[in-house]
Amino acid sequence: MSDQDRAGARGNTGLSSLPVHALLGIISIPGAPASSPWSLIGRRVLYAFALLFIVALIVYVDKGGYSEDLTFIDAFYYSAVSLSTTGYGDITPVTQSARLVNIVIITPIRIAFVILLVGTTLSVLTEDSRKSLQIQRWRKNVRNHTIVIGYGTKGRSAVSALLADGVPANQIVIVDNDKAVLARAENQGLVTVYGNATRAEVLKIAGVTRARAVVIAPSQDDTAVLVTLSVREIAPSAMIVASVRESENQHLLEQSGADSVVISSETAGRLLGLATVTPPVVEMMEDLLSPDEGFSVAERPVAEDEVGANPRHLADIVLGLVRSGELYRIDSPESETVEPGDRLLYIRRVTGEEVK
Repeated sequence: MSDQDRAGARGNTGLSSLPVHALLGIISIPGAPASSPWSLIGRRVLYAFALLFIVALIVYVDKGGYSEDLTFIDAFYYSAVSLSTTGYGDITPVTQSARLVNIVIITPIRIAFVILLVGTTLSVLTEDSRKSLQIQRWRKNVRNHTIVIGYGTKGRSAVSALLADGVPANQIVIVDNDKAVLARAENQGLVTVYGNATRAEVLKIAGVTRARAVVIAPSQDDTAVLVTLSVREIAPSAMIVASVRESENQHLLEQSGADSVVISSETAGRLLGLATVTPPVVEMMEDLLSPDEGFSVAERPVAEDEVGANPRHLADIVLGLVRSGELYRIDSPESETVEPGDRLLYIRRVTGEEVK
């Protein structure tokens, strides 16, 4: 049964209550690429036929040492019967040299042949057991992670920004119902969960109840609203950042529990308008928003020697400060003096080494 069939068969089952081995087609933990069972079996079968051919060749070279005059087909038949330990006894070695060859060469090959066949089954079972143990360990230990729902253009950009900001790849979980998209995410070292994020059970196996933040970036606004409602119900304390295409849907996401809403169409539209008048401004905005080399907007705590100072006079270019969870722009009265516990939003220089 394929991963898709396996996952689809569980459509009406509580995913979070399933045993770990039943989640192999849903949760994927990045690691060394493993061969599929069919390719593994196919390779072992080729090795087995190679051993059969080698033994048949050895027997045919010494064909006079057996109970009858052998053709190559007879030698191959003896090889198959002998290596598979069937042993019909219709062809037997009769000379001392033929028996010595069977003892010294064919018997070790027979043992290797059996190990090869048994090892194929063990390898497939061991690989599934390893993945099950890996998933069990991950589900037990994962916490304070970031879940990104939807790995389209917006989701990939969000992940790039998280990675550039120092978030470890193993602390990012991607939820999507497109297997090809999830394979791309797994190649980046990200944990992936296959399923529809509007379902509470899919969110639960992604560890949403212990997540620090959830980025909701589906392609449809109605999906974003449904996912936000589900996440907020299951994880009341998680930070929810959602994206919508149209500004008229912003209030729906805010009412559903989103802490922050990004309007993708209006942001793109403003950049398009600026590009027709002042292209360098758009280039600078792209630079600030991109995780590549250049500048980026970052946040940091205030240093002890900065307390009491005017943020405009600090070494960094400060855009605003965060105090008790509230953001104040640099030109607001609250931003006249830096207080203990404040956090500064500033422009940081990003180098190629930092990105790596």
